[in-house]
Amino acid sequence: MTYIRPKLTASLYGLLSISFWGVSFVSTKAVLGKLDPYSLLVIRFGIGALFLLLLLVLQRHRLYISIKYVPHLMVLGILGVFVHQILQATALLTINASAAGWLISLSPIFTVILSLLFLHKKMNIPKAVGMVLAVTGVLIVTSTRSGHSIQFAMNIGYLLMILSTLNWAIYSVLLRSLKIPYPPLVVTFYMCLVGLILTTPFIIRNRGWENLTLLDHSEWAHLLFLGVFVSGIAYWYWGKALEVLEASKVSMFLYLEPIATLVAAIILLHEKVLLISVAGGIIIIIGVVIVNGQFVPMLLRFLTKKRL
Repeated sequence: MTYIRPKLTASLYGLLSISFWGVSFVSTKAVLGKLDPYSLLVIRFGIGALFLLLLLVLQRHRLYISIKYVPHLMVLGILGVFVHQILQATALLTINASAAGWLISLSPIFTVILSLLFLHKKMNIPKAVGMVLAVTGVLIVTSTRSGHSIQFAMNIGYLLMILSTLNWAIYSVLLRSLKIPYPPLVVTFYMCLVGLILTTPFIIRNRGWENLTLLDHSEWAHLLFLGVFVSGIAYWYWGKALEVLEASKVSMFLYLEPIATLVAAIILLHEKVLLISVAGGIIIIIGVVIVNGQFVPMLLRFLTKKRL
């Protein structure tokens, strides 16, 4: 019992992190009507950095880092925070939050492709089938129903969202390979700080602070959620989950992120979701599961539980 409880707690941390990240697309979409992407991100990173600093002080973590790892943190901050969030926020100007949630689940596919190209991993039939399924799902999600036919929506937002998944895959590979010897909270704080520093000139250029007075209470609530729960607590809880569970097991929660986005988009934004889009999203997830070699183990566990 004492062994199971930490694993259950870690699973809860992972589930909460994914839920917060899934809802983040909805909160970003809700605020973009009043703020440009850069102004939104400055406020979000500012709130996130302050919250993470407070956590570091409360947990008595040292803020000192060796100058040797400053370039590492700069690269991770630029890719994982600045570029990633700019791509997503700009994409959400023209696409639905629910579509963004489905497309973000493509990230493991790009991780596998990078492994094939640079780590000389071998391609096999299951991986090829999974990739074909995932690409098919993307074509379905990025399409619109017109009468009884399906036409591809030539929308730059979809391209930006797919690029953000590629960028996240590159960031994830770098994060594992750089092996920065500091607690996740410290690394996340400096990454968030890099994002804040890089986006601040844009809010000055665009005079974005003038639009802050246009925000109502619900939009400020979305900004606080993005800063505290998405940029702060989600990363913190994700690190706590990884302290107990294997990375492969924690990554299983990523498949639930589009579901969180879909539910939040329907409830908070009243988005109309077509069944064809849901079907495409499910196909993407099935393809990603197959590519990561998790389809057979998941199926065996499901069948075993049914017999029991």
